[in-house]
Amino acid sequence: MLSLLAVNCAARTVVATYPARAGTTLRSLSTTVGPKQGAHANVASTGTGTAGGAKVLTIDSMNPNIREMEYAVRGAIPILAEKLREQLKTHPGSLPFKQITACNIGNPQQLEQKPLTFLRQVSALMEYTDLLSPQMIDTTRKLFPEDAIERARRNLSYVGNAVGAYTQSLGIYEVRQDVARFIEERDGFPSSPDNICLTSGASGAVERVIDMLVSSPDVGIMIPIPQYPLYTATLAHVNAQAVPYYLQEDKDWQLSIGDLEHSLAEARAKGTDVRALVVINPGNPTGGCLLESNIAEIVRFCERHRLVIMADEVYQANIYTETNPFVSFKKVVAQLGSDVELFSFHSISKGMVGECGRRGGYYEAVNIDEKVMGQLLKLASVSLCPNVQGQMAVDILVNPPRPGDASYAQYKAEVDDIYESMKRRAKKLAKAFNSLPNMSCNDAQGAMYCFPRVELPQAFVDEAKAKGQQPDSLYCMQMLEATGISVVPGSGFGQYPGTFHFRSTFLPPENLFDDFIDGFKRFHLGFIARYSPKI
Repeated sequence: MLSLLAVNCAARTVVATYPARAGTTLRSLSTTVGPKQGAHANVASTGTGTAGGAKVLTIDSMNPNIREMEYAVRGAIPILAEKLREQLKTHPGSLPFKQITACNIGNPQQLEQKPLTFLRQVSALMEYTDLLSPQMIDTTRKLFPEDAIERARRNLSYVGNAVGAYTQSLGIYEVRQDVARFIEERDGFPSSPDNICLTSGASGAVERVIDMLVSSPDVGIMIPIPQYPLYTATLAHVNAQAVPYYLQEDKDWQLSIGDLEHSLAEARAKGTDVRALVVINPGNPTGGCLLESNIAEIVRFCERHRLVIMADEVYQANIYTETNPFVSFKKVVAQLGSDVELFSFHSISKGMVGECGRRGGYYEAVNIDEKVMGQLLKLASVSLCPNVQGQMAVDILVNPPRPGDASYAQYKAEVDDIYESMKRRAKKLAKAFNSLPNMSCNDAQGAMYCFPRVELPQAFVDEAKAKGQQPDSLYCMQMLEATGISVVPGSGFGQYPGTFHFRSTFLPPENLFDDFIDGFKRFHLGFIARYSPKI
């Protein structure tokens, strides 16, 4: 039976199967997480405890797929940022800034986004169940609203009054029912809890689906460029092929069907068994949001070419434009009466909930073969169950307080306040980027990021290359060292050859946002002046 649970992790590098214009392997889309040479030397020079005196597990003997994985969002620049943060603690005033501003990752509560009160009240009651006992309930009612108490009791009834116990492997059935109702209300089409799987964050759901899709090193999955590096990292881990396609920066990051056709044909001509297409909507890192007409084109493209759609929709609540409202792939698939196979992903980490550390998410499987659904259940069973408090937070995400509930007014006010603030910051940051020389930025239509394009002076590009560094990475490193602002270079996500970008969240607190922007402006203007040709 154990052989049935084996995961395909054979040794191989993820190589781009895109035309020569890409000019790189996908491994170069991310900065290196750690100093490989140093790590190698350290492991090789130490170790006793085996008969031969050498370590069994070394940098050379480990799974090479993991060694090749890279993840720019937590790469070299954030590692330096943490070192500088410690330096500020131990030696205040030793750096030209007072704090690190972590704009490299969509981690709202790290940057002071207030947790939603109702969610935390329910969580507290579920953790400390004595508060619901007959002896304490009168006191509890003075501290907690009645609907939070009732929600906690209801949710505890699903888990035998113990959030520390395992649940069903696919997640609590009643929570999956609430997810299905949420999808039906959102899209106007039926959804079944039997097609919902709760997971420890959307990333866990993505990894699980990719695990199912990849049956050999020849399997390829189409990913957008720029992309969230979870996808290249996961494909490297399972030893699969990443097949990139470019988003259209000059058209607010919409997808080009012609480019999809070209990328797919090139890959299949080289023998790659392309099985799926990843779409991130709203976009990470781009902040773009797909038009419904573009989504319909993508669905038809996947029908023609027998591709599974993986729709990463974790930012669906983060929409800041009236022209490009969020439309789910599930809705378009249903409207078209399509039989295309679809996995769509959602999470509590983003939106106005921002509970990244609770690790709650789900996927919905649409038009998936019943036997495959059984295998997905088996794969979920290996992990026993998702994080229980994460599942409970998913339940509040999809089933929040309703009008007439005691907590509704406060919940709505908190959500609206977070949303309106985020919308203002999105517009302000894009405007600031567009006001600067050598820089342009599409408006953030959604998500939590701006992805500005930077025209780096040739003298700086030459300097970076002489140092063996990516120019945009060196630019971001210098920004961090001058301002304490940590962002991610565009090379960590992929970008059109010859262009340079970086991704910045717009999550710094609004009362500090002007200082954040001013610090960046001073750095950039000084940078341009320093490297501009002298006349």
